[in-house]
Amino acid sequence: MDILEQKPVVTGLEKPFVIGLDLGGTNAVFGVVDQRGQVLATNSIKTQAYKTVDDFVEAGVEAIKPLVAKYGGIGQFRAMGIGAPNGNFYRGTIEFAPNLSWGHDGVVPLGDMFSKKLGIPVGLTNDANAAAIGEMQYGVARGMKDFIMITLGTGVGSGIVINGQMVYGSDGFAGELGHVIMVRDGKGRTCGCGRKGCLETYCSATGVARTAREFLKQSKEESLLRDIKAEDITSLDVSIAAGRGDALAKRVYEFTGNLLGEACADFATFSSPEAFIFFGGLTKAGDLLMEPIMRSYKEHALEIFKDKPKFLISSLDDAAAAVLGASAIGWEL
Repeated sequence: MDILEQKPVVTGLEKPFVIGLDLGGTNAVFGVVDQRGQVLATNSIKTQAYKTVDDFVEAGVEAIKPLVAKYGGIGQFRAMGIGAPNGNFYRGTIEFAPNLSWGHDGVVPLGDMFSKKLGIPVGLTNDANAAAIGEMQYGVARGMKDFIMITLGTGVGSGIVINGQMVYGSDGFAGELGHVIMVRDGKGRTCGCGRKGCLETYCSATGVARTAREFLKQSKEESLLRDIKAEDITSLDVSIAAGRGDALAKRVYEFTGNLLGEACADFATFSSPEAFIFFGGLTKAGDLLMEPIMRSYKEHALEIFKDKPKFLISSLDDAAAAVLGASAIGWEL
């Protein structure tokens, strides 16, 4: 019998597992999570390797099967939670996600599609919200009731927690701080959302690489980055070069940190958070990024907010935080 067709296990105990899915622009990571918040096993597929969402769901179910089999079949699983770009918590849909080839042209009922295939309830939320929930339950935000999580990956996402509750807004899409416009007058970089000058176009991993290319073009100063083809430069290359003392690469992080600090000064006026927590690959630059963020924040913040928030880096590794956060949606169903 197929493990996904088994009848639910009838016991006096609550079903001990949920499935968490961190749906990123590059990888989709599935994890089995127990009631103590441990990620017991994971499997992954390439998010963009499929032409249609139906093909993606089929591949996802195949990736889930060995995980489910290892832990007693689908009858042992309470639900599934998904963290996804442009995820709508209220509707269980992905809506006009610019960085998903099979999800940018309309509304995709991904939660319902997985639920029908697996035979268990499925909840879905924005990927940055999922990371924030994971951090609040298992990371540096434990015990905090007011904080803003900022994810620095392919794009810039955010999860806003006020009085211990995630902010979803009237339609499920509140908290898109990566799309606050930082450069106006039509002179900003074009964003995947269709507008110009969004924070995401400057302070994401792709934004950092673009800044490096612009700096290299604007000057003739020596740089380790000149040993790499301009179109091949990544944020990791910039981080490595800056760590080796490369002046141009360090200026890239100064520029990026200044913009992030200025943005955080604006965000503080909205919710007066106890902390800004940064998550994602870009945070591996450490003080190269965090120091200019904090300097810029103090320069631009209102006096009453200047010295209040902490600036922290997530204590969870990238996959774990998002998978755990997604799983928390499953536990709540």
